[in-house]
Amino acid sequence: MDHPPEVSLPTASRLRWSGLTDRGKIRANNEDSFLGLRFDAREVHRLGKTGEASTAEMDFAFAVSDGMGGAMAGEFASRITVDKITRFLPRAFKLAASGLDAGRGDVLGELFTAIHRSMNELDRCYPECAGMGATLSLSWFTPGWMFFAHVGDSRIYYLPASGELKQLTMDDTFVGWLYRNGKLSEYEARTHPARNRLQKALGGGNQFVAPQLGAVGYEPGDAFVLCTDGITDGLYDSQISRCLRSPNPAGPSAAPGPNPAERLVRTALDHSGRDNTTALVIEVT
Repeated sequence: MDHPPEVSLPTASRLRWSGLTDRGKIRANNEDSFLGLRFDAREVHRLGKTGEASTAEMDFAFAVSDGMGGAMAGEFASRITVDKITRFLPRAFKLAASGLDAGRGDVLGELFTAIHRSMNELDRCYPECAGMGATLSLSWFTPGWMFFAHVGDSRIYYLPASGELKQLTMDDTFVGWLYRNGKLSEYEARTHPARNRLQKALGGGNQFVAPQLGAVGYEPGDAFVLCTDGITDGLYDSQISRCLRSPNPAGPSAAPGPNPAERLVRTALDHSGRDNTTALVIEVT
């Protein structure tokens, strides 16, 4: 994994984002949530489902979360997660800006701990929140660098302008461990009956949670995908890559077709649709 240099003055970039969530073909409700924010030390702005802006003046954060629990607890869990992010990140910006870039990992770890504690407190106090938990994959964009933190089996992918799709996050499942260690093929991991059994999640009564932290330098032409397991239940990595790089099938002079997030969600639903399905795509232009 890349790490930011101690002395670096990267130029600002423009980010273009798109996001979409769907409850799928079987589930009665949608326990997924996604979030886009533009923020600095003083203020935070919620982003729409699509947009484009520069990193020159403010940082950006994008996140997906898949809730779990009885009744409506899963839906509530993912909403708590995105609400905590909105409140925490302006303060995190100030802390990170006052020190080294590496401090962003510390504040992201603190954020995940705060969300984890809030869910466990609600679990203890309210019967309807029993077993409440959530996955969380979060990316924080500064000029030239994307910092990330992750718990669960949602994912963050990185597609360089010239290169292969890379899964940055590790699935917190035993099946994920087997796949990473070469004991299962991608097909075997995707069809394994225990693929959704989490070993780590926010809340869920666990005493501690330690998120995966990392950083990646980016350049114009690169793209990132944040998605819940509804996407990866329907699509192989190669299919995700094709969806990101697919041009408008009607030709460059035609009216714009589906944005990248729409292509991912619709294609995943066509192939599966058994779970809530969410994708966020961030393109560096």
